[in-house]
Amino acid sequence: MKKILLIEDNNDVRENTSEILELENYEVTTAENGKIGVDKALNNIPDLIICDIMMPVLDGYGVFKSLSNNPKTASIPFIFLTAKSEKADMRKGMNLGADDYLTKPFEEDELLEAIECRIKKNDFLKKEFSKNTEGITQFLNEASEYLNLEALSKNRKQEFYKSKERIFDEGNAAHQLFYIHSGTIKTYRTTESGKEFVTGFFGEGDFIGQLSLLGDSGVYIETASVLEDAEICGIPKADFTKLLYGNKEVSNKFIEMMSHNLIDLQEHLVDMAFATVRQKTAKALLELDAKGMIADKTHTGISIPREDFAGLIGTATETAIRMLTEFKNEGLITVETNRRLVILDKESLKDIAEFG
Repeated sequence: MKKILLIEDNNDVRENTSEILELENYEVTTAENGKIGVDKALNNIPDLIICDIMMPVLDGYGVFKSLSNNPKTASIPFIFLTAKSEKADMRKGMNLGADDYLTKPFEEDELLEAIECRIKKNDFLKKEFSKNTEGITQFLNEASEYLNLEALSKNRKQEFYKSKERIFDEGNAAHQLFYIHSGTIKTYRTTESGKEFVTGFFGEGDFIGQLSLLGDSGVYIETASVLEDAEICGIPKADFTKLLYGNKEVSNKFIEMMSHNLIDLQEHLVDMAFATVRQKTAKALLELDAKGMIADKTHTGISIPREDFAGLIGTATETAIRMLTEFKNEGLITVETNRRLVILDKESLKDIAEFG
């Protein structure tokens, strides 16, 4: 049962509104002025607050500011109540950051719709979605409901790709965002001389293709190739656009789900520009380990071609091999017969990555 705090100094309005809400199975707490309302909000955190603006002791603005400055109550949906003659007051309240307002006298349906909308929004924003295919599907379904759209495209079947198959090619029309359910993907760009410049390795839980969809060219800016058999879920560009631009709340949630890929890319570019080859090698090994691509007690690891590893750290293949050999001789890593890397001393690699 959702809890609502109603702060209203007019006794008739307070009692009538409370009765309406209780009949709709809300748990209602009331307060006759702002100071009492703040105390009750802090002692019994509500799911939503309805608050009159003009009140004795502490007005609605004071209530909103006080609760907004407290981490425990800052994110609670807040609806102001205002009289028809107080339009300027209403605008001030919205500028402060309130979620909505109702003009007194209001209709019962108007009140209930406003409450349902704000609680629905807050529940959506607080929800954590799993970084797997089921979680992505749940997010898309709930986002379409939240946006009041017809269901976002159902063409989200997982596709199976074999090793060395390409998911998309540099220069081709960018028509989908891809989510990796399982397997390992390499992305790369081709230089003018025909060499591959590796831009990243990606595994379960990662998105690929988003930068291409965000660009103005309308084409993929890199090629994605399968290193180990993969299951991939495609999200059509039209759905991607709706999620990104259709609503601020949905957009923020969607960006949150994808953002770690973009942060990793930014850090990788900075490393490429300023780190030494020794630092780049250590950071690349730690990054691959974090993605489960280095063999250990829980991961089988993947066989990484040395030219791909060289592309990842932006150096010649010979240099990458020499650096891996140095790390092996120092007892930091070992290389299995199937060319899978194993980290032996992670702490020393972390020191190298940070200090060189």
